[in-house]
Amino acid sequence: MTRRSGRQRKRSENASRRKGKVRKQSNRKMDQPLAKLQLDKNRAILEGVSQPCLIGSPEKTKALDFPALTSSESMIRCPLRSSDAPHEISPILDKRGRSLSFIEKHPTLQPRMRSILLDWLIEVSEAYTLHRQTFYLAQEYFDRFMLTQSNIEKGILQLIGVTCLFIASKMEESSPPKLSDMVYVTAGTYFEEEVLQMELIILKELQWNLCPETLVSWLQVYFQLASMDTHSDLLEPHFPVDVFLLMTRLLDLCVLDLNSLNFEYRVLAASVLCHFIPPETVEEVSGLPIDALRPCMSWMAPFVDSVGLLGKVTLRDFNNVKTEDRHNIQTHANYMSMLDGASQKMLNGQIPTPPSSTEKTH
Repeated sequence: MTRRSGRQRKRSENASRRKGKVRKQSNRKMDQPLAKLQLDKNRAILEGVSQPCLIGSPEKTKALDFPALTSSESMIRCPLRSSDAPHEISPILDKRGRSLSFIEKHPTLQPRMRSILLDWLIEVSEAYTLHRQTFYLAQEYFDRFMLTQSNIEKGILQLIGVTCLFIASKMEESSPPKLSDMVYVTAGTYFEEEVLQMELIILKELQWNLCPETLVSWLQVYFQLASMDTHSDLLEPHFPVDVFLLMTRLLDLCVLDLNSLNFEYRVLAASVLCHFIPPETVEEVSGLPIDALRPCMSWMAPFVDSVGLLGKVTLRDFNNVKTEDRHNIQTHANYMSMLDGASQKMLNGQIPTPPSSTEKTH
């Protein structure tokens, strides 16, 4: 056999292998949950919308342990009632509480599943060096979307979560991750086409309202105002970074708990602030009376205790991130263990009281 004929034979074998791989992938694609959505709804959403294009590629992080749906009976149920979707998490809360509404709308989901998903999104955010605002936008999109839906099953939860982070990164980051990176972190559980399809479903349900005030933005505004004097520039940060890192750790832990949905964002942010600076100052910068914050502060007390056990938070160094911006990068801690500890304190009734004004830093 000549050298040329040997190369031709090798090319033929490689081509047949590639065809086999493509055939295998195309068969598996039909098993994914979004491939089961009603075609009429998909066409209505996709009409006239172009596909996004992103840049960036960090190291791999672990995928969330939610099984993928494979049967036609376990397709995602998206009513797509745009008229029912709120423009943001409304400050006017249901008398029963949003946490109960979340459970009633999705009876097959356990509250811990939301906690696991958000904890994983924090890990992904750190791996991709995303800003805190990006994660909190993703959290806001996720909760708002879930409150417009019903009977979402756990096999689709990770797809919704990673798609919300994908949208948030395009809104907030100058160099957001690629679409392929978002698929990569799910360990290949979903395809790029499914993320794009879910993106359009979410955008339609959110009515393209993608710039709400988040928990962390309320916290930054309040802390900035509390740290300024009469000669300070509002656009320059004046708060102590080490205290801000402790605040954000407490905020991260609180948002993982489903009951955080029962409070307005500004109330949650002001309540976090009350555990670090005098309540009188919080009243002045937030415009919220302390009596309005007490229920949230009491609920938050076990989380304060869990965060306090870890001590001081060290400012991390990130490649290609300016020193003055490092505190704005989302970081991960052992939040699920802290959440379990706080939950156990609640069950046992061991709820500490907030520190007095004299024990807080100015």
